[in-house]
Amino acid sequence: MNTILRKSILGIAGLTVAGGLAAGPLNHTDSTPTARDAAVTTQTAGKLDTAALIPHGVQGNQSRIELNDEQTANVKAIIAATKKAGMDERAAVVSIATALQESKLENLGHLGDRNDHDSQGLFQQRPSSGWGTVEQITDPEYSTTAFLKGLKQVDGWQDMPLTKAAQTVQVSAYPDHYAQWEQQAADLVAEHWNK
Repeated sequence: MNTILRKSILGIAGLTVAGGLAAGPLNHTDSTPTARDAAVTTQTAGKLDTAALIPHGVQGNQSRIELNDEQTANVKAIIAATKKAGMDERAAVVSIATALQESKLENLGHLGDRNDHDSQGLFQQRPSSGWGTVEQITDPEYSTTAFLKGLKQVDGWQDMPLTKAAQTVQVSAYPDHYAQWEQQAADLVAEHWNK
């Protein structure tokens, strides 16, 4: 591919990323939890039914990483924030899969030249796009709550494949990448929801 064409394609891709990331959180004022948000997933002997956590089945090949203590603590923080927001286990699966894709569940600060604009935290949210201050978006509870607020504004998110629900909030240049983390996210919610 010639250099000019390659640079043009990369430039368009960069604008797409910047445009999506600049979109920031959705601005909708209805944040009242619905009965569906508060629904409890079927449980068997205190364990969550992982099939109910993945109502559409997994989409595509699945990825999995080993978690260290910090990443596990971030999983627990996401689950706690989800419960506090009055949302169900499926919301936690969507949140954890999103954070796995965006940061591998590491609470990332500014990465210098490797940073995607000013994206930071578990969800790679941007202060310049209205997600909050650096201090806020690098706080796991705050960043999860901000993500969930955006998710609540997506009509019918509960009935969408995970990647579509996550993409509607995140506006990523790689919208299908969230799907690869659904099984691990469901396993983590099943393991930690009732602890």
